[in-house]
Amino acid sequence: MTKSELITLLSDKFSQLVHKDAELSVKTIIDSLGDALNKGGRVEIRGFGSFSLNHRPARLGRNPKTGEKVNVPEKFVPHFKPGKELKIKVDK
Repeated sequence: MTKSELITLLSDKFSQLVHKDAELSVKTIIDSLGDALNKGGRVEIRGFGSFSLNHRPARLGRNPKTGEKVNVPEKFVPHFKPGKELKIKVDK
């Protein structure tokens, strides 16, 4: 499901929610989630899962095209851990 499909689904399911309002709601939620992760925090949505950051240390990599060694800097990458209820729904 894409972001636009989610917005359409919300505006169709809740008749009092205009398409623009649904779009603003989804954008606000996604932006808030990104801001929390950017500050180094953790986001937990009960029944769905949690988002956190994983640290990847600097390492020596290899350019697959040329074979030369390159330095890959350290970075933080987002990590999603599904909740129990989501695992059960997907497993059915």
